Formats: sequence, structure tokens, C-alpha cells
Amino acid sequence: MPVTVVRFNLVEPGATPTSLRARYRAAVEMAAYADEQGVSTVQTEEHHGVENNWLPSPFVFAGAVFGATRRIAVTVSAVIGPLHDPLRLAEDIAVLDLVSGGRLVTVAGIGYRPEEYAQFDVDWKGRGKLQDEVLQTLLRAWTGEPFVYRGRTVRVTPRPGTEPHPLLLVGGSSKAAARRAARLGLPFFPSAHLPELESYYKERLVEYGTEGWTMMPAAETPLLHVAEDPDRAWAEYGGHFLHEARTYASWQSAGIRSAVRSGAATVAELRAEGVYRIVTPDECVALGLDNYVLHPLAGGMPVEEGWRGLRLFAERVLPRLAD
Repeated sequence: MPVTVVRFNLVEPGATPTSLRARYRAAVEMAAYADEQGVSTVQTEEHHGVENNWLPSPFVFAGAVFGATRRIAVTVSAVIGPLHDPLRLAEDIAVLDLVSGGRLVTVAGIGYRPEEYAQFDVDWKGRGKLQDEVLQTLLRAWTGEPFVYRGRTVRVTPRPGTEPHPLLLVGGSSKAAARRAARLGLPFFPSAHLPELESYYKERLVEYGTEGWTMMPAAETPLLHVAEDPDRAWAEYGGHFLHEARTYASWQSAGIRSAVRSGAATVAELRAEGVYRIVTPDECVALGLDNYVLHPLAGGMPVEEGWRGLRLFAERVLPRLAD
């Protein structure tokens, strides 16, 4: 059975408080529906100060999802570690781990937008050292024992329920990220299909005498929307996908590698490129993917269209993936 994912970043250009309230409520209801249908995971992410209202608080959103579901996991991919107080982050993840019964997966990255660091008055050039401190603090905090943090003795309670600690992966597309994961004995989540980086990570595990594993994105991981008539859907809603693709691409320097990076400048180019795909239920099944990532509210997609796509996937694709 492939892994099935419903992704939410709650983007809505030109939103009003009323429209965003409806979008957030719909996302939680979609997560509950996905849970009932047997979808594996809700994926969400973190960005700050974005004009199109990109979700800034993934753990708050995760808490709402956990309150509405019973089985589905929530993957935060990724939390920008250096922007968070490590002790408070440890507390928040511990509480979510307890509330959810261990369904939270956290991927910790360092981000790629200097303006986010400026917003929180965090040193961009020192982000690697800050990330080391965050990850080390999380691991020590979750023992529930007192430890020295920035020269003072602290203790984080409650302890999370997952042993030895909630699932925490190090994300990134650089050798520095792979080294960090190996040094701490944490699993590694490359941001794209990068087998050479996986090999480098495994070499560093041997060097540091630690153990770990890689959660590697597949070589092909398109963002999907299911529709009866893809031509109509592209004509009516392709602009929403393009808005998100162009926003995301504008943030990434040449050195950043991502499984969902797009170079398209028009809807036609985006459709031909294949990073975002609108497919019929039969076409969706025929893709034969290891991971199916649904993106029902992409780029401000109307809520009703998002529901149509999600229901088509649940009713006419998901049962056939289990065969």
C-alpha cells in the first residue's frame, strides 16, 4: 500500500479573516475525513510574514488536527529550528506527542529565507550553530531530567509518551545537514531525491559511531489534484498552482534542492513540467507511485474544489491502491 499524504499550507492570496477562518476550518475537516478514509499522513509546514498567508504555526495546526482525528499522523516538514526557543519547542512537541498518542513527526530544517530570521531578530549567519543547540536541547529536554542550558539548570516536563523520544528527523539538502543528523544519531530527511547525500550520511554514521536511517523522497513526488476533467480544472484552477509554485521558487537560491521545485512561468509550462498534476481517478491509480501527495487547497484553491478532489481520491483511488 503506498503512503498517502494530504498537504496543507493554508495559502490564500488576498484573504480576509472570514475567508481564512473558513479555509482553516475546511482543512481540519478535510484532515478528519482523510483519517476516516485511511489516508496515512497530514503534512504541513512553516513560513513567516508571507503576503499570501502561508501557515506560520504548524504545531498549533497539528494540535487542531489531532483533536479531530484518531489515527492519521501529522508531519511538520519542516519546522525552522533556529526561529524557536528550544525549551518551549520541546514542551510543545511533548504535549502534542501525548495528545496524539505518538502521531507527530517533526522534520527540523534551518530554512532558506533570511527575511524570516530578520523578522525574529535571529542571526542568519549563525543558523547552523543555533540548529545544533536546538536539536541537542530537544533530546536532553525529553529525558525529563534536569540539565544545564545556557548556564542554568532547567527541566522540561511533562516527558513525551514516545520512547526514546518523539520522532525527530533532520531535514535539508546539504552535507552540513547530513553531518548534523549523523552526529546526533537522528534520521535524515533529504529535501529531494538525493542518493549521493544519503550515501554521505551513511558514511558519517560510521564515522561518528551512531545509528540512523534515511526517509528519502521518491525520484518522482508530484503534488496531485484529482478531477473528472483535468483540462477544465487546469483552465479554472491552474493559476492557484502557479501562484504557489512561483512563490516557492522565488525563495530558493540555486543551491537549494527540493522535490517540488518548479521553474514554470505559466500555467501551460507548469502543466507540462509535472511537478503539479491534475489527474482523473484512473490516471491517478495508473501513476503507480510509492507516495501519493494530495494538495487540495493549493495556492488558495477554492474550498469546494478542494473537497471535490479529496473525495474523488478517497472514493475512487484509495480503495484501488490497496488491491
